[in-house]
Amino acid sequence: MYTLLRPLLFSLDAESAHHLTLESLRIAARTGVLRPCVSRVSPMPCRVMGIEFPNPVGLAAGLDKNGDYIDAMAALGFGFLEIGTITPRPQPGNPRPRMFRLPEAQAVINRMGFNNNGVDALLANVKRASYHGVLGINIGKNFDTPIERAADDYLICLRKVYTSATYITVNISSPNTKNLRQLQQSDELGQLLGALKQERELLAQQHGKRVPLALKIAPDLDDTQINVIADLLVSHGIDAVIATNTTLARDAVAQLPHGNEAGGLSGAPLTTQAQVVTAKLAARLAGAIPVIGVGGIMNGSDAAQRIAAGASLIQLYTGLVYTGPGLVGDCVDAIRQS
Repeated sequence: MYTLLRPLLFSLDAESAHHLTLESLRIAARTGVLRPCVSRVSPMPCRVMGIEFPNPVGLAAGLDKNGDYIDAMAALGFGFLEIGTITPRPQPGNPRPRMFRLPEAQAVINRMGFNNNGVDALLANVKRASYHGVLGINIGKNFDTPIERAADDYLICLRKVYTSATYITVNISSPNTKNLRQLQQSDELGQLLGALKQERELLAQQHGKRVPLALKIAPDLDDTQINVIADLLVSHGIDAVIATNTTLARDAVAQLPHGNEAGGLSGAPLTTQAQVVTAKLAARLAGAIPVIGVGGIMNGSDAAQRIAAGASLIQLYTGLVYTGPGLVGDCVDAIRQS
């Protein structure tokens, strides 16, 4: 069905098609039309971060920023959902157009800029949803919060989402918020992780449960940076690392229409880069904490290779744009058979 609908969606600009697809899925889920149209995903239980997952294939953050489509996404068979990135205050993001498809490369460039309705709106949507599965909430900072005060924004979001999330992801790797990636430097990252660790300990005592924390990193890191980040994650008791966000590299797409648009590149051109970072992180961590693989997973083979590289779970986004919801089951099956 998605193969038939894709030409219509691709005739629209990327962001309009994105919203049309999600709204259509929401209506189909509410009316009961969606479930018979989606292939059943076979169970493949796994335990990561102390959490039981029905299968290892999840939805990456960015597709459902405000948690507007939780029940519709759940109907597609994901083993877990990650919503956000969310910020303390609502913000519009960057001016449109800010999302571009590159079909020749099976890629997307976006410079959305953490457009979202704020953490309180997201929590209201989570409360309304019927979904009771594994839910990650991805948190970030507002664009106008000075980078030296970034921890304040992360702590605000951490406190607010703590009781609603199965795990919480700290996004310091979007290329579309000025200076955000600076937080990946060792001194800044150490201070941020220390503040998050301390606050999480207080929240765990207050609420009687310890919610796992994950850190999402960029693919544009050298070996030294990867090793430093891995060591800091272990020393601060962070529960997982998500590798990777979008890339600033343009070597594979520079000659294509929209190939030099500003923003983060995702999709097939990111496959190898994200795979390499996953493997290097897994080697450095040596099982101390799990790696969640995301970036350029376009088919079942990509999913199985990411697991072979050391990922414990994977997440999908741009692959869904080009392949459709059937990608979820294809990835689960490929991982099972690998």
